[in-house]
Amino acid sequence: MATVKYLLMVCVDESIQSSPEESAAEVKAATAWAQDTQARGVRVLGDRLRPTKEATTVRVRDGELLVSDGPFAETKEQLAGFDVIECASLDEAVQVASAHPGAQIGTVELRPFWHG
Repeated sequence: MATVKYLLMVCVDESIQSSPEESAAEVKAATAWAQDTQARGVRVLGDRLRPTKEATTVRVRDGELLVSDGPFAETKEQLAGFDVIECASLDEAVQVASAHPGAQIGTVELRPFWHG
């Protein structure tokens, strides 16, 4: 059966500070989700990202290199992590994404890769 790879972009509002207990519970839940999806052969790879204050944005305009600190987009929610999953259908991918703990505290954007 053919499968499709999807990128899960986990976005959260970095201005909301979790308590140490909440943060530990969020990490525990995300680790459990990652271990479960890895064991089922669905998760290809993924990781958390450093805060947007550590981001560097690179652009080239009219041959000029433009480097700036911070994220490209000024939005309330920022990219906090990503996962690549491989599923047999969009329905399966939605089920996997909806079980990600990030979907309960932020947004999980699900986007298919281009077919080679």
